[in-house]
Amino acid sequence: MGYLIAIAMLILTIVMITKIWRVCIILFWRPYAFTKHFRKQGVIGPPSYSCVHGSLHDIKTMMKDARKMIMDKHSHDITQRVLPHYHIWSSLYGERFLYWYGTEPRICITDAELAKEILSNKFGFYEKPKVRPSFVTLIGYGLVLLRGVDWVKRRRILNPAFSMDKLKVMISRMAAPACTISMLDEWKRQLAIEAKNKSFTIEMSQEFRELTSDIIAHTSFGTSFVHGREAFDAQTQLQHLIVASTSDVFIPGTQYFPTKSNLEIWKLDKKMKKSLQCIIESRLNSQSVSSSYGDDLLGIMMDTKNDGPNKLNMNEIIDECKTFFLAGHETTSSLLVWTVFLLSLHKDWQDKLRQEVMQICGMEIPDPDMLSKLKMVNMVLLEALRLYCPAIELERMASKDMKLGDLMIPRGTCLMIPIIMIHRSKEYWGEDSNEFNPMRFINGVSKAAKHPNALLAFSIGPRNCIGQNFAMMEAKTVITLILQRFCWSLSPDYQHAPVNNLTLQPQHGLPIIVKPLQF
Repeated sequence: MGYLIAIAMLILTIVMITKIWRVCIILFWRPYAFTKHFRKQGVIGPPSYSCVHGSLHDIKTMMKDARKMIMDKHSHDITQRVLPHYHIWSSLYGERFLYWYGTEPRICITDAELAKEILSNKFGFYEKPKVRPSFVTLIGYGLVLLRGVDWVKRRRILNPAFSMDKLKVMISRMAAPACTISMLDEWKRQLAIEAKNKSFTIEMSQEFRELTSDIIAHTSFGTSFVHGREAFDAQTQLQHLIVASTSDVFIPGTQYFPTKSNLEIWKLDKKMKKSLQCIIESRLNSQSVSSSYGDDLLGIMMDTKNDGPNKLNMNEIIDECKTFFLAGHETTSSLLVWTVFLLSLHKDWQDKLRQEVMQICGMEIPDPDMLSKLKMVNMVLLEALRLYCPAIELERMASKDMKLGDLMIPRGTCLMIPIIMIHRSKEYWGEDSNEFNPMRFINGVSKAAKHPNALLAFSIGPRNCIGQNFAMMEAKTVITLILQRFCWSLSPDYQHAPVNNLTLQPQHGLPIIVKPLQF
């Protein structure tokens, strides 16, 4: 008996020593070795590394200070506000620098050719890094987070939902009385109430958030915003919780502790899952014996039951619903907000777009053919994506030791691609890189800059955004319908304060003065 106890104690001791040794390597040896390795290659970074936290204290302080800043509304050089640590460190250490996000080494990459090499790799050498459990709760372990064979399988299942034939059918649903037309009718009603003033102010960021939520629910899940409101509200509250903790140290395992924050996350997750399950079960109950579940995104996911190994279970469908509920409305909402903002500053372009819309569409609801002819609308949307990209940076992790350009990248290094810095590079976009100039896109995206891949709004390569055509078509439809009926200008109450809340949003909202067009 004593012999067995001794063996057990020995094994326990070995396990403990192994764990302690591993912690020591992560906390002390790896930072030293990585810093030395990159210094030899001319890559340095902030020296204020602290055990466990890395550079997080500095990042948190800089972010806090940046959020107090109110910018000139005509200034589009927003890096200093949304990525202040990148702005400061790149000026001190060069465009390539090393910093530590807790115990995770990160290299900033602003070279468009290297970004292309990272994002276009088809062999899994630069994979999506693991994220915090709270983020998985928010967005679901779906297409955005899956890796390897699982991602290939899921992408193959979902691709048909975003074919151009499917998207063309969705245009009428995007404009339908239940979606955009409903919003515009409400604006008319408000104007009727405010008849004496002949204008009224709308907080556009909230307006577009509700609209794009309604559109994604209506076109992809066959439900109205009313039915999906609980899921959207829960996800929005989760989003605020998670954004607030992004610069805090995460200790693995703490997601299971019944802290105040975790209890709130669990409660919201339960509420969101219940709402999504109700939407799915409603579709199950409405299906007849002979028909499919529908040709929208939800129907396509549910129809995989007939494909053997491709079948998605309830949890997988819920995860994908989470992903597309968030990604499907947040990105387009952000694009619409900043497009309206830019057009309120540049009335000449607002007039040009309206003239193009009236010439091609008149007062009709645009169809796919009409949308394809709206060249200037497309140019303005691309320029809005360049200056105010919804996703401000991309992240990949080296899955093995890799040579990237002239750099040797050790396995486990995270490669950070700050999109907003590449989108403002004078090297690629010229001296007017911080100015609104849609004419740069007159010959298409690939010829707009000195590098064909300098616009990374929807990423590039095999993991580019599956919903990019959906987002552009939705944005064109909404902007066209607004231009047909209203003109607008920026409210004097607006404060220019872009902020990263997973997508780029105006921190203090976007109050816009709306007037009806007089024909």
